[in-house]
Amino acid sequence: MTDWPDAPDDNRSGYGSGSASTQPEGARVMRQVRRGPAGPAPYQQPAPPRGGVPAQPSYTDGSGYDGGHDPGYDSGYNTGQVYGSPGGGGPQGPGGGQGGRGPRPAPNWRRRIKWTALTLVTLLVVVSVGTYFWADSKLHRDVDLSKVIDRPEAGEGTNYLIVGSDSRAGMSAEEKKKLHTGSAEGKRTDSMMILHTGDNGSTLISLPRDSDVEIPTFKGSESGKTYQGTGRHVKLNAAYAEDGPELLVRTIEFNTGLRLDHYVEIGFGGFAKIVDAVGGVEMTLDKGFKDKYSGADFKAGKQTLNGEQALAFVRTRHAFAASDLERTKNQQKFLAALAHQVATPSTVLNPFTFYPTMGAGLDSLVVDKDMSLFDLADMFWAMKGVTGGDGKSMNMPISGSTGGNLVWDKAKVKQLVTDLKNDDKVTVSGNE
Repeated sequence: MTDWPDAPDDNRSGYGSGSASTQPEGARVMRQVRRGPAGPAPYQQPAPPRGGVPAQPSYTDGSGYDGGHDPGYDSGYNTGQVYGSPGGGGPQGPGGGQGGRGPRPAPNWRRRIKWTALTLVTLLVVVSVGTYFWADSKLHRDVDLSKVIDRPEAGEGTNYLIVGSDSRAGMSAEEKKKLHTGSAEGKRTDSMMILHTGDNGSTLISLPRDSDVEIPTFKGSESGKTYQGTGRHVKLNAAYAEDGPELLVRTIEFNTGLRLDHYVEIGFGGFAKIVDAVGGVEMTLDKGFKDKYSGADFKAGKQTLNGEQALAFVRTRHAFAASDLERTKNQQKFLAALAHQVATPSTVLNPFTFYPTMGAGLDSLVVDKDMSLFDLADMFWAMKGVTGGDGKSMNMPISGSTGGNLVWDKAKVKQLVTDLKNDDKVTVSGNE
């Protein structure tokens, strides 16, 4: 039998050391690590670069362990040090800030406010410019006042001719029935007003459609042919029916001597849409009235008129003894109330009301080729101020009638026109 060699009698005890002892090795005792300096370190590791990995400890003996020869060694365990954070500071460690950065700087509120204001101003400009071009594209500039011949000299201020026509363009059969417009072909003027704006307030003058006027020499709007005047007298609304807006302007200028700077026309359907878009117009009626022709059926007192009711209100004439004059006064009252309603903050500042109202109004208007949005705004604000401040509304002065036509008071009309041309306070009163 082979004899095994005796195990060497040394104290080497470690895995991989070649121990041949028949007894199992005892548990190795790990030397405790003492924290804090106990003496000078044999080697001082350089500080790691910012954000880098700290230098690893050196080992003093060949076995890979300190073996107790360096009592000042500290492995760094349990000290709270996190690799990658110089100075022992982690994301929330004593090094401060994330990744070792300092505390976050306080926000610069002055800068934030400046950029916020700049952004809001830029947005406002973009929206305003976009709205302007959108609105401008909707205007129907179909009337050419350059076709009007022998015009009076221009005076101070601006004169607008505002016409309400019985145009049914774009209306369905159901809408015509609902609004009691009938289905007559062509267009006639249901109402005509001169609005003067200037430095002495605004003046709104209603021209009864039954006014007796002379048709002067004029140039045809379509043919370009000149038609000589024969002294023929007709109702004022017949001029429009004969050759449209250009002849109407020519006739009013010839019979008054007042130059008209701009022309604005709206039809039945457009008028009703504007009223509905703004949510109705509040009116206070002194007395109730009915008219089967216009569909009017009103009681006295305060009430809100929708588009259908508003159209019936401004068209009613058969319910009154002085039919045309009473109707023109109702038209003035309603237009002033409509202007006030449109100008309220609930309409202007609410895009869901403002844009539909503008769209309905601009889509329905026919204006002259030189009319701008600024002119239209001037007309609107002047209309709003007619019933307040220095504003004045009146009917054209009437002296009597002939053959069913209303005859203007020539002396009063001459004085009225002089006041308007000079942009003076109007001293003439019309028929109430």
